[in-house]
Amino acid sequence: MNAVLEVRSDLKEQLDHLAEEIHRSETDLANEAVALYLVRQRKIIDHIQEGLVQAQRGDFVPDDEMEAFFANYGEPVA
Repeated sequence: MNAVLEVRSDLKEQLDHLAEEIHRSETDLANEAVALYLVRQRKIIDHIQEGLVQAQRGDFVPDDEMEAFFANYGEPVA
């Protein structure tokens, strides 16, 4: 069964141009993009779930390590 996937017109236009430019089909590019997106989302979800398991066990980063992290990388944006 082929599912119908609606793509915004602006994305479709970009996809068409890219496919033409690199001599690949729109379908191949779309499938590759969706596959990469799904892998990325799965990794994010897995990290969140692992973090929740660690929190339930009481495994937390010590305060001094967190302070050093934010000193190096900046404070989180609210």
